[in-house]
Amino acid sequence: MTGFVNSLFPVISTIHLNILLLLGIALFGGTIGGKFFQRLKVPQVVGYIVIGIILGQTGLKIIGSQTLDMFGPFNYFALGLIGFMIGGELKKEVFQKYGRQFIYILFGESLGAFVFVSVLIFAVSVFFLEFKIALAVSVLLGAISSATAPAVTSNVLWEYKTRGPLTTTILGIVALDDSLALILFAIATSIVSSMQAVGAHTLFASIFRPLYEIIGAIMCGTFLGWLLAGVVKKYAGDEVVLTFSLGFVLFILGFAQVIKVDILLAAMSAGVMAANYSPHKSKAVFDLIQRFSPPIFVLFFVLFGAKLNAGSLNFAILLMIIIYFIARTSGKMLGAQLGARIAKAGENIKKYLPYCLFSQAGVAIGFSIIVAHKFPGQISNIIILVITVTTFIVEMVGPPSTKWAMTKAGEVGRNITEEDLMKQYKVKDLMDKDIPFLKPQSHLSEVLSVFAEYPNLYFPVVDSDGKLIGIVTIETIKETFMAGDLHEFLLAMDLMSKPIAVISPEHPVYEANQIMDAKNLESLPVVSKDGKAIGMIEKRRMRSLITKKLMELHTFE
Repeated sequence: MTGFVNSLFPVISTIHLNILLLLGIALFGGTIGGKFFQRLKVPQVVGYIVIGIILGQTGLKIIGSQTLDMFGPFNYFALGLIGFMIGGELKKEVFQKYGRQFIYILFGESLGAFVFVSVLIFAVSVFFLEFKIALAVSVLLGAISSATAPAVTSNVLWEYKTRGPLTTTILGIVALDDSLALILFAIATSIVSSMQAVGAHTLFASIFRPLYEIIGAIMCGTFLGWLLAGVVKKYAGDEVVLTFSLGFVLFILGFAQVIKVDILLAAMSAGVMAANYSPHKSKAVFDLIQRFSPPIFVLFFVLFGAKLNAGSLNFAILLMIIIYFIARTSGKMLGAQLGARIAKAGENIKKYLPYCLFSQAGVAIGFSIIVAHKFPGQISNIIILVITVTTFIVEMVGPPSTKWAMTKAGEVGRNITEEDLMKQYKVKDLMDKDIPFLKPQSHLSEVLSVFAEYPNLYFPVVDSDGKLIGIVTIETIKETFMAGDLHEFLLAMDLMSKPIAVISPEHPVYEANQIMDAKNLESLPVVSKDGKAIGMIEKRRMRSLITKKLMELHTFE
C-alpha cells in the first residue's frame, strides 16, 4: 500500500508537507490571534505578530530560520502589494492639496529621528565600544531609524476604514518616507565605508547608488503602472482584472530586482500612475486587490513575528535598545510636529500625526540585513539585535497608538463603501413599510390611483390573510394600456405576476442587492416567516439612501 501511495504521489515530499502544514498553522493561528486582539480593542496586526513570535525563533521554533529564508520572495510580494495599494491612495488632487505639507513633515520626522538616534546612541555606545565602531553603529542606526513601516500603519488605517486629512497625510508620508530613508542610509554606509578605508570607487558608488535606485524605481514603476492602466481598460470581469493586476505587480517587483532598484518604491510608483492615469478603472483594480490580500497580509506579519530572536541580548545592547526606542520616538514626534507647524497643517495633523509614525518593520529590517552583508562582525550583530527587538516593541506600540490618534481625530469608519453599508444595514432598515397592499379583486382604477399617489413602481398583492400572492409592476400597467379596451374589466389578480424571489426583513441589504442583481430584478417583496407581506425594497430607492448616507459620512467639518 505504501509503495502504491509513493508511486501515486511521487512529488510530495516531507518538506512540501511541512510547508503546507506551516502555512495552514500560520494562516489559521494568525487569523485567530488577530480576532482575539481585535476583541481586546487592539489592531489585528498585533495579534498576527504575536502568533508569529509564539511559532518562531523566540517561541516554540515551529517556524525555523530555513523556512523563513524560503519565504523571502513571498515577503517581497506582500510588501509589493502594500506599496502598490499605498500608491493608489496618492492621487494628483492629494499632491496638489497637501504636497508642500508632505515635504515639510517628511523632512521633519525623518531628520528628527536621524539626529536624535545618531547623537544619543553615540553618547551611550562610546562607553562600551571602540570609538570607530560606536560612530559607525550610531550613524547606521540613525539612518535606519528614519524609515517608517508602510505595511503596519496602512494596515491599521484599512482595518478601521479611516478617511480624512490625517489619513491622507499619513499615507503620503509613509509612501515617500522610504526614499528619504534610502538616501540617509546610503550616506551612512558611505561614511562607515570610508572609515574602514574603502576605496574611492566604492565610496563613489555608495553616494550615487541611491540616486539610481530612487530614479530607476520611479521610472520603472511609472511606466509599468501606465501599462497596467492601459491593459485593464480593455478588459472586463473581476477574475480577468485581478489576474492581470497581480501579474503586473509580480512583474514590477521582479523587474525592479533585475535592474537592482528599490522594489517598494517601484510598486508605489506603479500604484500612483495607475490611480491617476485611469482613476475610474483603477478603482476596481485596487478594490479587487484589497479583497484578495487579507490572507497575504496575515502570513506576512506572522512570518515577520517568527523572525524575531531575543536570545543574544546583553546589558550594553539592551541599553542601546532603550536609547534607540526613546530617541527614535522622540525624534519622529518632535520632527513631525515641527514640520506640520511650518507647513501650517490642520490642528488634527499637528496634534495626532506624531502618534502615527512609530511603526518600523520591513524597510528597517532590510537595511539591517544590508548592514550584515556590508559590515560583518560586531557592527552587524549590534545593528540586527537593536533593530529586531525595537521593531517588535514599536509594532506592539505603533498600531494601538495609530488607532487612538485616528479615533481622536474623528476619522475612523469614514472610508466606508456602498458594499460596507449594505452589509451593515438590514432590509427592514431600508424597505418601504408604508406601501399600500393591493387585493386580488382591486379594480384597475384603484390600482392606477395607488400608482398615481405613491412614488413606488412595484406593489404587492395579498390575500385575505395578508400573505403575498403576487406583484403588480409599472411595466404591467403599460402593457395593459397597449392591449386595448379590455383594461376596463381588469382586476389586480389579472395584472399581477408571481414573485420570482422574496426576502426576510432580517437579511442584510447586501443579500437583497445580490438577489436583485442575479435575477435582474428592480424590487423584492419583504415577507415575514409565515409568508405575510410587510413591505417592498426597491433597488433605486435603496441605492439612493445608501448614496445619501455615504455623502454624509464623507463630509468633513
